[in-house]
Amino acid sequence: MKVAYVVKRYPRYSETFIVNEILAHEAAGLEVEIYSLHQSTDTHFQDNISKVRAAVTYLLAPGKVANFLDSLRAAADAIPAFWIRFDRLRSADTQELHQAVDLARYVVTRGITHLHAHFATSAASVARMASLLSGRPYSFTAHAKDIYHESVDRDDLAQKMRDAASVVTVSDFNLQFLQSEFNHEAGRVKRIYNGLSLDRFPYEAPEQRRPVIIGVGRLVEKKGFDTLVRATRVLADAGRSFECRIIGSGEDQPALEELVEALDVGHFVRLLGPRPQGEVIRNLHEASVLAAPCVLGSDGNRDGLPTVLLEAMALGTPCVSTDVTGIPEVVIDGRTGLQVPQHDPIRLADAIVRLLDDGHLRLRLAEGARRLIEREFDITRNAAVLRATFSDGLAEKKPVLQEAV
Repeated sequence: MKVAYVVKRYPRYSETFIVNEILAHEAAGLEVEIYSLHQSTDTHFQDNISKVRAAVTYLLAPGKVANFLDSLRAAADAIPAFWIRFDRLRSADTQELHQAVDLARYVVTRGITHLHAHFATSAASVARMASLLSGRPYSFTAHAKDIYHESVDRDDLAQKMRDAASVVTVSDFNLQFLQSEFNHEAGRVKRIYNGLSLDRFPYEAPEQRRPVIIGVGRLVEKKGFDTLVRATRVLADAGRSFECRIIGSGEDQPALEELVEALDVGHFVRLLGPRPQGEVIRNLHEASVLAAPCVLGSDGNRDGLPTVLLEAMALGTPCVSTDVTGIPEVVIDGRTGLQVPQHDPIRLADAIVRLLDDGHLRLRLAEGARRLIEREFDITRNAAVLRATFSDGLAEKKPVLQEAV
């Protein structure tokens, strides 16, 4: 196999799970090429990016008619029956179609045997059309926003699932949702958890930790960091001595800064901005608790299963989180972590206090969490399961891809 990974932007600071997956494939000998619809706009990148050997091609459709015509001619020269297949895509978005034409040409000329997209939005759209044009099968991984956000086009998502050789999602909650909402289209969806390279996340027993609380993630509504800041006010009013570090950046940063000032918790809370993964790991190892008070966003957006929870659990840092989507599959209350209601700073503060004060509880939860991560989230094993779905797609092409030949 030779697999094209199709993504919206590469690299992305927050999408370590994609890098983990590609590195695991490469370690197993799979040849991977990365195709990105857009250049990255991030200013910081994880250090693991440098280990990826895959070539990166940017499918930047400039929008000029002459350039589009050149792309069409080049693709038609490379792909038999191109115009017959192209005729089925008349209603497609012009930019996505231009990118799909370029991608299809690369797929054929570079010997790509399978396309895999991350997220069921524009990357999957381009992969689907490139699959139709090239005759190569495609698959995609659906995560969270691409399933639950109010902007999701249900008919479009159903079409992508019908045409895909296989569909992957990252939690049992997502799988059940797709099966209930899409019936036949979701019959071949598989749950494959995101994974970690466990040797990068060495376990350290958490009994002797300073009173440090850490939150890691994009500063957006669904992460619930405003609840964490409000919880620090509860802790401060109770006379607690602690430090709260929040790592990440995002559109809600100004609002969080204002909230820290309004609640007068600047002595306790530090917004550290984005940090390299090595520094994130160091901070997680120092903390007594990771707080991930995720919420269902006002626009339907929510987390699928935050990678930082997996990282903290692997490292031995006890976690407090909520019941959003797939989180209860890893943060099992009283066994692998503590669970609190959404939007409840008092309950969050109570759970944090339990972990700050009780080293034996921290140890018990951390040991249970590490066992779960080793059993279910080893990237070597999970990436092998994903490669098997790619092989299945090669063995049995979807009829929709053959009709246009």
